[in-house]
Amino acid sequence: MGNLLNCRGTRYSLRVFLGTLACAWMGLAHAECSRLVLTADPAYPPLHWYDGKTLQGASIAIARRVLDDLKIPYEVRYVGPFPRVMLLAQRGEVDMVVTLKKSPEREQFLLFPNTPAFANPVAVFVARKHAFVFHDRSDLVGLRGGITSGNLFGNGLDEYLREHLTFEEANSPENNFDKLKLGRIDYFITGYYAGMAFLLKRGDEDKIVALKPYAAETLNFIALTRNGRCADKLAAIDERLAALRKSGAIDGLIRQSIHAWKQRPVLSEDP
Repeated sequence: MGNLLNCRGTRYSLRVFLGTLACAWMGLAHAECSRLVLTADPAYPPLHWYDGKTLQGASIAIARRVLDDLKIPYEVRYVGPFPRVMLLAQRGEVDMVVTLKKSPEREQFLLFPNTPAFANPVAVFVARKHAFVFHDRSDLVGLRGGITSGNLFGNGLDEYLREHLTFEEANSPENNFDKLKLGRIDYFITGYYAGMAFLLKRGDEDKIVALKPYAAETLNFIALTRNGRCADKLAAIDERLAALRKSGAIDGLIRQSIHAWKQRPVLSEDP
């Protein structure tokens, strides 16, 4: 009987110890999110871009507003081109990526809130002198297209590209717009806001146009990295985003960023 009581006592002590250890681990995990590191694609104005000093744009402004409201300390960090942003997100070396589209591949290493930051329509850009009638995606079959490496569009457009369209990838929107002007591709698919921002910077808004209707109407999200230190902030961020969208504050931040880009369309290369 004494041995049995000792055994039960040992089990009870073990449960207490494990419970205490779990609580301590949770407390430590929470403490680790003492400074959230956020980053973004540095070449996607006016939503997010790098001006040589820091990341700018609507996505950054929205993330700052959310984190400021929640009193979560943070650092805006430029880490290089978009493929490197995603690599560091996979490794958990950054805590937040702003903003991007949701996809099954990205959900393997990113956590997306229920509330999107904003809608980001995807457009088909063409040289004005070679514009064609566009009703839907099927009008692109048989033509030569271009996209920027790493971009995803959502709303079934990525699958349609792979299964039905002929396209090539370039390292930047600038390269794709150059190809359009030279006649090397017939169309370039990218986010409408970003495409118009690059045309404004180049002075090509009269030479290259966006066809209507849009190729896709998709949503951009703030995302937290699964392997980062701040994944437990997802619910709070989702709730705050919903409130800001309802109040119209996010629309105001987008307008301010578009205006800022028009005033100073500076996009910096890697230092």
